[in-house]
Amino acid sequence: MNKPIQRVGLLLCLLVAALVANVTYIQVFEAGKLRADPNNTRVQYDEYSRQRGAITAGSDVIAHSVPSQGRLRFLRSYPNPSAAAFAPVTGYFSFQYRSSGMELAEDTMLNGSDDRLFGQRFMAMFTGRDPRGGNVVTTINAPLQRVAYNALRNGRCDGGCRGAVVAIEPSTGKILAMASSPSFDPNKLASHDRTVRESAWTAWSNPPNTADPMLNRAINQNYPPGSTFKVVLTAAALRDGVDPNIRLTAARAIQLPGTETWLTNYGNKPCPGAVDGTVSLAQAFQYSCNTAFVDLAVHKMKGAKETLTEAAKRFGFDEPAPALPIPVRAESTVGNITNDAQLGQAAIGQYDVRTSALQNAIVAATVANGGVRMQPYLVDKLQAPDLRTLRTTSPTKVNEPITAAQAATLTALMTDSERQSGGSVTVASKTGTAEHSSEQNGGQVPYAWYIAFGPSTNARIAVAVVVENGELGSSTTGATVAAPIGRDVINAAMGGGTGR
Repeated sequence: MNKPIQRVGLLLCLLVAALVANVTYIQVFEAGKLRADPNNTRVQYDEYSRQRGAITAGSDVIAHSVPSQGRLRFLRSYPNPSAAAFAPVTGYFSFQYRSSGMELAEDTMLNGSDDRLFGQRFMAMFTGRDPRGGNVVTTINAPLQRVAYNALRNGRCDGGCRGAVVAIEPSTGKILAMASSPSFDPNKLASHDRTVRESAWTAWSNPPNTADPMLNRAINQNYPPGSTFKVVLTAAALRDGVDPNIRLTAARAIQLPGTETWLTNYGNKPCPGAVDGTVSLAQAFQYSCNTAFVDLAVHKMKGAKETLTEAAKRFGFDEPAPALPIPVRAESTVGNITNDAQLGQAAIGQYDVRTSALQNAIVAATVANGGVRMQPYLVDKLQAPDLRTLRTTSPTKVNEPITAAQAATLTALMTDSERQSGGSVTVASKTGTAEHSSEQNGGQVPYAWYIAFGPSTNARIAVAVVVENGELGSSTTGATVAAPIGRDVINAAMGGGTGR
């Protein structure tokens, strides 16, 4: 064989090797990226050629696929009339707008491409059966989710409440309800009618007002927590050895150190039950007296900035937000406290303190669980198409922010606070009314908060409620707007129904 032919043969071998290497790289290393490319319509058509798995809440199916006519063989369906109530959990699955929520977080299980379903896919090849996706069983209690959503919709708000409810089982971390209002109907985004999809997307994804129904306010929105943060401050004080009988100022106003700014109690009144101008920590907590808590943080606690920051972190502040597996985008923070004036404001849940409804529910659940913080989770188990269990989530302990004795003290304080608010004596709670300067979300209407658990002993549920637009305007409080919603949820969880 002459040299020119040898060279041509060698070149051809190199080209074939390069082709094989390129194909291998694309098939092995780039497959995931190409599959996820929104411009890859072949993948989308392939996904609609097989039945996607169901998402359930107990025995209730909250998302499933039904047969459809045309090129897209299946249509994603979210059973009405509760589709909007469950939308913060399910999200949507759309040919045009892809997916969100649980539809996105557990996509590989639902579409059947998860490695744990390999055997199922392999058998389908030989039996000729259509491949199907696996199922996601959530921790959501369906009746409780509906109660939470309806309580938000019917709350004392200006045109329907904008806000969120999160309910957790304290002993396990199971999320029993995660409602956000206003919400949306994912059926419209899943529709095979392009006009319906685009009309809904235009109305919801970039609305001309502040409603923003596709925002999951439970996990993707932060708020100043107001007086609900006094639970964290009190926990920090107890960890620091402060006696609950310590005497604190009962004055109607207190000056922030180094400033001309004065903080006042609600209604600009002295704290009730004062003796010689002072009240105990228990009285200050019961009546939520701002001046007493500023006095506690600024004057009665050693190294209070560090103590408060550390205690808050143990509850989950200033830590990466947990994956549910739905991503939690609202990371709660105490902020950067550099002086006593900022400390005084932070002590009552103002300044740069921010929290989500999920994080505040974790705080309540931790106290309810004897000081043990559990990892919150939203997926109870994953199932194969034949309902065989592939994975079950086990409760996971995170840490112990406070001791059992300190949790018992906080529970007693929160129980007295609930009595003061006019609620059930078996419920432990703390309300909050958070001022904010932003003109969004209704201007100067305070954010109304309520965190609670019940029963106060052996608690079965912990709840956090936040409302942005109470109907009472600047007179809106957590006790008048958020607390009735939270009590509805707790009563429903304990079998007492709801008054709404």
